[in-house]
Amino acid sequence: MFIKVDLHAFREAFRKMERTTNFSYEGLGVLFDYLEELEHCEEAYELDVIALCCDFSESDALTIANNYSIDTQGMDDDEIAEAVREHLEDEGALIGEPFEGSFVYRQF
Repeated sequence: MFIKVDLHAFREAFRKMERTTNFSYEGLGVLFDYLEELEHCEEAYELDVIALCCDFSESDALTIANNYSIDTQGMDDDEIAEAVREHLEDEGALIGEPFEGSFVYRQF
């Protein structure tokens, strides 16, 4: 049995599972839109908050650069964000940018 989940219920599921620090309010919106898009192309998706927190993340550009060893030496914030964006796109991992300097991505 499946229940259609709207954005409010999606965000509420993260709150109930005490996963409110994994994604920003806006980041959850980006992730929800991505999953809805996938659902149009594939089978129905079962909402599993823990699995989503394992598969996806939201971080700032510098954190991602450090985690994935992206060389940012001598770069300003905008250049770091662009380098991270390109890296995530090259890996096919970029889901979206909820606001400037923040990225929702599939962990790899």
